[in-house]
Amino acid sequence: MHLPVLRFCKTMELRNDPALIEAYKKAHAKGAAWPEITQGMKDVGILDMEIYLIGTKLFMIMDTVADFDHDKAMAELATKPRQSEWEAHMSQFQDASSDASADQKWQLMERIYKLGE
Repeated sequence: MHLPVLRFCKTMELRNDPALIEAYKKAHAKGAAWPEITQGMKDVGILDMEIYLIGTKLFMIMDTVADFDHDKAMAELATKPRQSEWEAHMSQFQDASSDASADQKWQLMERIYKLGE
């Protein structure tokens, strides 16, 4: 049985530095993300997340529970254990101000097409 979910897509730029991009990829390799981070995402209603990379552009697909309130959940996620530490660690890779919030770095994308609609 498939449960109803919401999907959010986001994008962000990494710094144009091959060594930093490789380090970012390693930080997101299977089992490398800190367990507190993945647990925090699950706690706020994120069911699944994938991040794709081309050049310096990241693309995130985030599937959530059907009643997910994006702004409320992101604010709650920011208070979870080690989340601010993770964001500070990730900021070295990201082409954004180091004091920008995760929500400011990851820009929500607008869906403009869906097969069958």
